[in-house]
Amino acid sequence: MDSTVASDTPLETPNSLAHIRSSRPPFEIPLSPASFARSFVYSVTGGWGLLFGGIMLVYQDLLTGDELLSDSFPYKEIHNGMLWEVEGKWVIQGAVNVDIGANPSAEGGEEDEGVDDQAVKVVDIVDTFRLQEQPAFDKKQFVTFMKRYIKNLTPKLDAEKQELFKKHIEGATKFLLSKLSDLQFFVGESMHDDGCLVFAYYKDGATDPTFLYFAYGLKEVKC
Repeated sequence: MDSTVASDTPLETPNSLAHIRSSRPPFEIPLSPASFARSFVYSVTGGWGLLFGGIMLVYQDLLTGDELLSDSFPYKEIHNGMLWEVEGKWVIQGAVNVDIGANPSAEGGEEDEGVDDQAVKVVDIVDTFRLQEQPAFDKKQFVTFMKRYIKNLTPKLDAEKQELFKKHIEGATKFLLSKLSDLQFFVGESMHDDGCLVFAYYKDGATDPTFLYFAYGLKEVKC
């Protein structure tokens, strides 16, 4: 990594959704009734695996426990297994009629039986795991983050993974630095300062985003 960058510069990670670059499609997700209903079902059933009677693999942030991905989204290992590449997709959350249980009034109240939710376009991975977008990093901020992240993550790995991580993470970091101006940055739902970053960008000619995860920063959990 770039040794000319000072490592003692604190990284400022605001606890709010990021500004959205005007040149890119927004990832900001309004809390629609559809999102609320899905989140409620997920929480009371303990995960989609229990709901549908199967086992699902969920990948959590090893440092914070935030759920960042599941085996519903196939991944491809790149850069000596340091990064996972996952294809996201823009999807439409259709109009949802929500019955609030109130009786319609006598004067034309029959039209007020439900609330129509306007359809919205969301990115499936961002919406499913409630990823929170962060401001773009410049080179100095990113190198500072990487130094801190490597320091925090390495002790959590077993000896074999530590050796591979130390050997190959610099190459993965250089790859990310080469795409820095094209990346959008996300963290898990808790927005914890020590959480790992998830990256998204658009390949040439693509209309759907590609996501990048730090493979060794994920913990596989069955649910």
